[in-house]
Amino acid sequence: MTIGIDAHNLEGRRTGVGRVLINLLKEWSKFDLPEDLPRNKAGLKFILYFKKEIPDDLNLSDSIFSKKILQAPFSWQSNALFTHYLLPKAAKKDKIDILFCPGYIAPVAYKRKIALSLHDIIYEARPEPYNWPSFLDRILLRKVSKISAKKAQIIFTCSQFSKNEILKYYQVSPEKVFTIPLAADECFKQINNQEQIDQIKEKYQIKDKFIFFIGSIFNRRHLKEVILAFEKTANQLPNYQFLIIGANHTSPFIDIDGLIEEVNQNLNRQAILRKDYSSNEDLPLLYNAADLLVWLSNYEGFGLPILEAMACAAPVITSPTTSIPEVAGDSVMFVKDPENIDEIARAIYRGLTDQSLRQDLIEKGLKQAQRFSWPRCAEQTLKALLDF
Repeated sequence: MTIGIDAHNLEGRRTGVGRVLINLLKEWSKFDLPEDLPRNKAGLKFILYFKKEIPDDLNLSDSIFSKKILQAPFSWQSNALFTHYLLPKAAKKDKIDILFCPGYIAPVAYKRKIALSLHDIIYEARPEPYNWPSFLDRILLRKVSKISAKKAQIIFTCSQFSKNEILKYYQVSPEKVFTIPLAADECFKQINNQEQIDQIKEKYQIKDKFIFFIGSIFNRRHLKEVILAFEKTANQLPNYQFLIIGANHTSPFIDIDGLIEEVNQNLNRQAILRKDYSSNEDLPLLYNAADLLVWLSNYEGFGLPILEAMACAAPVITSPTTSIPEVAGDSVMFVKDPENIDEIARAIYRGLTDQSLRQDLIEKGLKQAQRFSWPRCAEQTLKALLDF
């Protein structure tokens, strides 16, 4: 059996789709899967299709994985050209059995078998607060994603909440939607090297202790309210800073940097720090060094930062909404109203000062994180592909 994969999300700086795909490929490359898979895995082949370049870090066996760059005519480069012309053309030529599209959309005119990943459909369920790059993107993503879901023989999603959303808004058959939870990468674990912890704090200008936010900054994640809540607690907790890592994609725009500057002036210290990105190598250390992750949201398809923090023994404050309880279980502190600055401030203060609570959250979080596994995710995904 030959499985074709749209792999262009592995190129460049990887976001959620690329991170999920690389973990699936790493697990599939091991082939330490149960013997009850429905077909002989020795006959299984993957063809990975790229837009511009083949990343250097794949380390996948050439006997199982073929990698191809789909050359655009006249060196034109666009996601639409790649997805809707080059990809189906190559898949048809290679006579693949099923085309796996891990990034929300599939070729609209492709007539053979498709497996599609939809980690969430916020752009359909809540289009108004969604961060649209342009009006055209707003039309095309919603329309093409829905067409793709209707065409696909298999739809993968990562939470029961997202499955319910897909069934509600796309009205596809429940039998073709597979709920397969994601997991934290294996690098997210407890690190007991104090020298490394001290070095990562120095690198990010952390003087002592800190609370942490990581992820793209959207309005639905209520970072403005968290900043104002931190300001309320800062004088009682003068040894703490707030490190924010994430690019500002708020729409309507919120001047997060201006707010940080104002709060720092009010507190007369560099209490809040922000960077657009951290390296993949730094992130596990930052989770380990952090005293608390504060990650509120009104809508998430899964919420990987919560799982990553718990795997690194960082207590978590989050929201009891959408898919988050499926990920967090009873291992976090919940803020019921993410617009209530006083409620957030009380949670932050308690999360930093109540040592008994902190230890309970750490122990529960470590156990909760162990419930999620990339080998299991990869096994279930591959089984669904082979079973079709």
